Amino acid sequence: MMKSLLIACLAIALASAAPHSSQLDGRIVGGLDAVEGQFPHQVSLRQLTSHICGGSIIAPQIILTAAHCVTSEASDGSLKVTSAKQLSIRAGTVDRSSGGVVVNVAKVIVHESYGNFLNDVALLVLDQPLTYSAVIKAIPLASVDTAVGSEVVISGWGRLTTGGASPRLLQYNTLSSLSKNQCISSTFMFTSSLICLAHSAGNGACNGDSGGPAIQNGQLVGIAGFVIGGCGSTNPDGYAKVFYHRDWIVKNANL
Repeated sequence: MMKSLLIACLAIALASAAPHSSQLDGRIVGGLDAVEGQFPHQVSLRQLTSHICGGSIIAPQIILTAAHCVTSEASDGSLKVTSAKQLSIRAGTVDRSSGGVVVNVAKVIVHESYGNFLNDVALLVLDQPLTYSAVIKAIPLASVDTAVGSEVVISGWGRLTTGGASPRLLQYNTLSSLSKNQCISSTFMFTSSLICLAHSAGNGACNGDSGGPAIQNGQLVGIAGFVIGGCGSTNPDGYAKVFYHRDWIVKNANL
Protein backbone atom coordinates (compact mmCIF):
# COMPACT_ATOMS: atom_id res chain seq x y z
CA MET A 1 0.00 0.00 0.00
CA MET A 2 2.78 2.43 0.92
CA LYS A 3 4.63 1.62 -2.29
CA SER A 4 1.48 2.19 -4.36
CA LEU A 5 1.01 5.56 -2.68
CA LEU A 6 4.64 6.47 -3.36
CA ILE A 7 4.23 5.59 -7.01
CA ALA A 8 1.13 7.75 -7.28
CA CYS A 9 2.98 10.68 -5.73
CA LEU A 10 6.13 10.37 -7.83
CA ALA A 11 4.88 9.30 -11.24
CA ILE A 12 3.27 11.75 -13.60
CA ALA A 13 1.50 10.44 -16.70
CA LEU A 14 2.64 12.16 -19.84
CA ALA A 15 -0.64 12.84 -21.64
CA SER A 16 -1.49 16.45 -22.36
CA ALA A 17 -4.68 17.66 -20.72
CA ALA A 18 -5.06 20.86 -22.71
CA PRO A 19 -4.48 22.17 -26.24
CA HIS A 20 -0.87 23.13 -26.88
CA SER A 21 0.46 26.51 -27.89
CA SER A 22 1.82 27.09 -31.39
CA GLN A 23 5.30 28.02 -30.14
CA LEU A 24 8.02 26.77 -32.47
CA ASP A 25 11.12 26.78 -30.24
CA GLY A 26 10.20 23.98 -27.82
CA ARG A 27 12.01 20.74 -27.03
CA ILE A 28 11.06 17.22 -25.83
CA VAL A 29 13.19 18.41 -22.84
CA GLY A 30 16.75 18.71 -24.07
CA GLY A 31 15.88 17.47 -27.56
CA LEU A 32 16.44 18.50 -31.15
CA ASP A 33 14.15 19.36 -34.07
CA ALA A 34 13.34 16.35 -36.24
CA VAL A 35 13.37 16.66 -40.03
CA GLU A 36 10.70 15.39 -42.40
CA GLY A 37 10.90 11.63 -42.83
CA GLN A 38 13.24 11.07 -39.86
CA PHE A 39 10.48 9.39 -37.81
CA PRO A 40 7.92 8.28 -40.42
CA HIS A 41 6.18 6.02 -37.88
CA GLN A 42 5.39 8.91 -35.51
CA VAL A 43 1.86 10.30 -35.35
CA SER A 44 0.13 12.98 -33.32
CA LEU A 45 -2.97 11.70 -31.54
CA ARG A 46 -5.64 14.39 -31.45
CA GLN A 47 -8.80 14.73 -29.39
CA LEU A 48 -11.31 17.21 -30.80
CA THR A 49 -8.51 18.51 -33.09
CA SER A 50 -6.00 19.19 -30.25
CA HIS A 51 -2.78 17.19 -29.82
CA ILE A 52 -2.90 15.05 -26.68
CA CYS A 53 -0.37 12.24 -27.21
CA GLY A 54 1.96 10.52 -29.60
CA GLY A 55 1.61 7.17 -31.29
CA SER A 56 3.35 4.80 -33.69
CA ILE A 57 2.20 3.33 -36.99
CA ILE A 58 2.55 -0.47 -36.80
CA ALA A 59 0.27 -1.34 -39.75
CA PRO A 60 -1.55 0.71 -42.42
CA GLN A 61 -4.67 0.95 -40.27
CA ILE A 62 -3.24 0.44 -36.75
CA ILE A 63 -1.65 2.93 -34.33
CA LEU A 64 0.01 1.86 -31.07
CA THR A 65 -0.25 4.32 -28.17
CA ALA A 66 -0.63 4.46 -24.38
CA ALA A 67 -3.85 3.38 -22.67
CA HIS A 68 -3.91 6.47 -20.45
CA CYS A 69 -4.10 8.63 -23.59
CA VAL A 70 -7.52 7.23 -24.45
CA THR A 71 -9.08 6.59 -21.04
CA SER A 72 -10.32 8.55 -18.05
CA GLU A 73 -11.86 7.77 -14.68
CA ALA A 74 -15.66 7.72 -14.61
CA SER A 75 -17.63 9.17 -11.68
CA ASP A 76 -18.01 5.68 -10.19
CA GLY A 77 -14.25 5.08 -10.34
CA SER A 78 -14.39 2.74 -13.32
CA LEU A 79 -12.29 3.14 -16.44
CA LYS A 80 -13.94 5.07 -19.25
CA VAL A 81 -12.62 4.67 -22.79
CA THR A 82 -12.65 7.80 -24.94
CA SER A 83 -15.10 7.63 -27.82
CA ALA A 84 -13.36 6.95 -31.11
CA LYS A 85 -15.50 9.71 -32.63
CA GLN A 86 -13.45 12.27 -30.68
CA LEU A 87 -10.10 10.97 -31.90
CA SER A 88 -7.98 11.38 -35.01
CA ILE A 89 -4.30 11.14 -35.91
CA ARG A 90 -2.00 13.34 -37.98
CA ALA A 91 0.73 11.45 -39.84
CA GLY A 92 3.46 12.31 -42.33
CA THR A 93 4.69 15.59 -40.85
CA VAL A 94 6.95 16.93 -38.10
CA ASP A 95 4.52 19.82 -37.58
CA ARG A 96 1.77 18.80 -35.17
CA SER A 97 -0.52 21.58 -36.44
CA SER A 98 -0.27 21.28 -40.22
CA GLY A 99 0.84 19.12 -43.12
CA GLY A 100 0.66 15.39 -43.61
CA VAL A 101 -2.71 13.66 -43.44
CA VAL A 102 -5.41 13.57 -40.77
CA VAL A 103 -7.32 10.30 -40.38
CA ASN A 104 -10.17 9.58 -37.99
CA VAL A 105 -10.10 6.75 -35.46
CA ALA A 106 -12.79 4.09 -35.87
CA LYS A 107 -12.07 1.88 -32.83
CA VAL A 108 -10.10 2.02 -29.57
CA ILE A 109 -8.71 -1.18 -28.00
CA VAL A 110 -7.34 -0.80 -24.46
CA HIS A 111 -5.31 -3.49 -22.70
CA GLU A 112 -7.73 -5.33 -20.42
CA SER A 113 -5.23 -5.31 -17.53
CA TYR A 114 -4.33 -1.62 -17.72
CA GLY A 115 -4.05 0.15 -14.36
CA ASN A 116 -1.60 1.80 -11.95
CA PHE A 117 0.79 2.71 -14.80
CA LEU A 118 1.09 -0.95 -15.88
CA ASN A 119 -0.04 -2.50 -19.18
CA ASP A 120 -0.35 1.07 -20.45
CA VAL A 121 -0.98 -0.04 -24.01
CA ALA A 122 -3.76 0.69 -26.50
CA LEU A 123 -4.44 0.23 -30.20
CA LEU A 124 -6.27 2.63 -32.48
CA VAL A 125 -7.96 1.26 -35.58
CA LEU A 126 -8.21 3.95 -38.25
CA ASP A 127 -11.30 4.39 -40.39
CA GLN A 128 -9.13 4.09 -43.50
CA PRO A 129 -5.61 2.77 -44.13
CA LEU A 130 -2.64 5.09 -44.42
CA THR A 131 -0.77 5.21 -47.71
CA TYR A 132 2.90 4.55 -47.06
CA SER A 133 5.50 6.97 -48.41
CA ALA A 134 8.87 8.45 -47.49
CA VAL A 135 7.20 10.22 -44.55
CA ILE A 136 4.59 7.60 -43.54
CA LYS A 137 5.83 4.11 -42.65
CA ALA A 138 5.19 1.39 -40.09
CA ILE A 139 7.87 0.53 -37.56
CA PRO A 140 8.60 -3.11 -36.61
CA LEU A 141 7.84 -4.25 -33.07
CA ALA A 142 10.81 -5.22 -30.90
CA SER A 143 11.78 -8.83 -31.60
CA VAL A 144 14.14 -9.16 -28.63
CA ASP A 145 14.46 -7.56 -25.21
CA THR A 146 16.46 -4.33 -25.11
CA ALA A 147 20.01 -4.79 -23.84
CA VAL A 148 21.00 -2.83 -20.74
CA GLY A 149 22.83 0.37 -21.65
CA SER A 150 21.41 0.55 -25.17
CA GLU A 151 20.96 3.96 -26.74
CA VAL A 152 17.22 4.48 -27.22
CA VAL A 153 15.76 7.36 -29.22
CA ILE A 154 12.52 8.97 -28.05
CA SER A 155 10.42 11.45 -30.00
CA GLY A 156 7.34 13.57 -29.46
CA TRP A 157 5.68 16.95 -29.19
CA GLY A 158 5.82 17.03 -25.38
CA ARG A 159 6.39 20.09 -23.22
CA LEU A 160 9.75 21.76 -22.55
CA THR A 161 9.35 21.41 -18.79
CA THR A 162 6.61 20.40 -16.36
CA GLY A 163 3.78 22.82 -17.13
CA GLY A 164 5.93 24.64 -19.69
CA ALA A 165 5.52 25.50 -23.36
CA SER A 166 5.05 22.90 -26.09
CA PRO A 167 6.84 22.65 -29.43
CA ARG A 168 5.15 22.77 -32.78
CA LEU A 169 7.93 20.75 -34.43
CA LEU A 170 8.63 17.13 -33.49
CA GLN A 171 11.52 16.71 -31.04
CA TYR A 172 13.84 13.78 -30.35
CA ASN A 173 16.44 12.82 -27.77
CA THR A 174 18.66 9.83 -26.95
CA LEU A 175 18.33 8.06 -23.59
CA SER A 176 19.85 4.88 -22.12
CA SER A 177 18.04 1.68 -21.10
CA LEU A 178 18.34 0.46 -17.52
CA SER A 179 18.28 -3.06 -16.10
CA LYS A 180 15.13 -4.57 -14.61
CA ASN A 181 16.51 -4.17 -11.08
CA GLN A 182 17.44 -0.53 -11.71
CA CYS A 183 13.94 0.07 -13.05
CA ILE A 184 12.34 -1.53 -10.00
CA SER A 185 14.47 0.50 -7.59
CA SER A 186 13.47 3.71 -9.39
CA THR A 187 9.74 3.03 -9.79
CA PHE A 188 8.96 0.56 -6.95
CA MET A 189 7.05 -1.42 -9.59
CA PHE A 190 8.00 -5.09 -9.38
CA THR A 191 7.35 -5.96 -13.00
CA SER A 192 9.08 -6.94 -16.22
CA SER A 193 6.58 -4.99 -18.32
CA LEU A 194 8.41 -1.65 -18.14
CA ILE A 195 11.54 -0.31 -19.78
CA CYS A 196 13.14 2.53 -17.83
CA LEU A 197 15.19 5.07 -19.78
CA ALA A 198 17.89 7.05 -18.01
CA HIS A 199 19.02 10.57 -18.83
CA SER A 200 20.82 13.52 -17.30
CA ALA A 201 18.99 16.51 -15.84
CA GLY A 202 17.25 18.67 -18.42
CA ASN A 203 16.46 15.76 -20.74
CA GLY A 204 13.71 13.19 -21.25
CA ALA A 205 9.99 12.96 -21.93
CA CYS A 206 7.24 15.32 -20.77
CA ASN A 207 3.48 15.93 -21.00
CA GLY A 208 2.30 15.43 -24.57
CA ASP A 209 4.90 12.73 -25.30
CA SER A 210 2.68 9.96 -23.88
CA GLY A 211 2.03 7.06 -26.21
CA GLY A 212 4.97 8.06 -28.37
CA PRO A 213 7.78 5.79 -29.49
CA ALA A 214 11.10 4.74 -28.04
CA ILE A 215 13.16 3.08 -30.76
CA GLN A 216 16.39 1.12 -30.87
CA ASN A 217 18.02 -0.42 -33.94
CA GLY A 218 15.02 0.51 -36.07
CA GLN A 219 12.51 -1.30 -33.86
CA LEU A 220 9.85 -0.01 -31.48
CA VAL A 221 10.93 -0.93 -27.94
CA GLY A 222 8.81 1.34 -25.73
CA ILE A 223 5.61 3.37 -25.40
CA ALA A 224 5.95 6.60 -23.40
CA GLY A 225 4.13 6.33 -20.08
CA PHE A 226 5.31 8.44 -17.15
CA VAL A 227 8.05 10.52 -15.57
CA ILE A 228 9.15 10.53 -11.94
CA GLY A 229 9.65 13.75 -10.03
CA GLY A 230 8.76 16.02 -12.95
CA CYS A 231 9.97 16.39 -16.52
CA GLY A 232 13.72 16.65 -16.99
CA SER A 233 14.63 15.40 -13.52
CA THR A 234 17.51 12.96 -13.03
CA ASN A 235 15.02 10.11 -12.51
CA PRO A 236 14.45 7.67 -15.39
CA ASP A 237 11.30 7.80 -17.53
CA GLY A 238 8.89 4.85 -17.61
CA TYR A 239 7.85 3.24 -20.90
CA ALA A 240 5.65 0.21 -21.54
CA LYS A 241 7.98 -2.49 -22.90
CA VAL A 242 6.90 -3.47 -26.41
CA PHE A 243 8.71 -6.82 -26.35
CA TYR A 244 6.82 -7.81 -23.18
CA HIS A 245 3.48 -6.81 -24.75
CA ARG A 246 4.28 -8.07 -28.24
CA ASP A 247 1.91 -11.07 -28.18
CA TRP A 248 -1.01 -8.91 -27.00
CA ILE A 249 -0.27 -6.30 -29.67
CA VAL A 250 0.03 -8.84 -32.49
CA LYS A 251 -3.16 -10.66 -31.45
CA ASN A 252 -5.33 -7.57 -31.02
CA ALA A 253 -3.97 -5.78 -34.08
CA ASN A 254 -4.35 -8.92 -36.22
CA LEU A 255 -0.78 -8.55 -37.45
